[in-house]
Amino acid sequence: MAKLFWRYGAMAAGKTLALLGVAHNYERLGRSVVIYTAAIDDRYGEGTVGTRLGLQRPARTFAPDTVFAADDIPAGTACVLIDEAQFLTTEQVRQLHRIAVLHGVPVIGYGLRTDFLGNGFEGAAALGLLADQVEELKTVCACGRKASFNMRVDGNGRRVNEGEQVSIGGDASYIAVCPFRFYTDACKP
Repeated sequence: MAKLFWRYGAMAAGKTLALLGVAHNYERLGRSVVIYTAAIDDRYGEGTVGTRLGLQRPARTFAPDTVFAADDIPAGTACVLIDEAQFLTTEQVRQLHRIAVLHGVPVIGYGLRTDFLGNGFEGAAALGLLADQVEELKTVCACGRKASFNMRVDGNGRRVNEGEQVSIGGDASYIAVCPFRFYTDACKP
């Protein structure tokens, strides 16, 4: 039976790089994949999945009104890959889970678990509940400890503690931090 996988991590944990690696591995074996990314994230251009290392490739986009149906997945698709999966709705996560379970196509979602205030994203929460397998992709804080939170910073590097949940600005406006820095705004010596 195919599964729904949820692979999450803080900013700069290599989530998109891992997604592109999975796509490459399938494709080098002659298998096809379908890649989706959130329409709201146009940092690399609309319908483009990109990494900080400069790797990019086209992708389908999803918005809150997108319906994921098995009929939209081409016959012979070996895997569906979702970048920025935190932006999925709960119903979309259920639709993707059905595609995996009922149609035998593995679905792997990559994204953030929490926003810059430590609050969960709807898609991340639904994936945490419905995914058959959950994996954390790790990165480090400036202090060298494991980073598990995201901090929004302004142009001067100062922490931002209010605002909309989503502000697409790339890694220039968000940093991955350890829990100690998240709660105190300073790393533990």
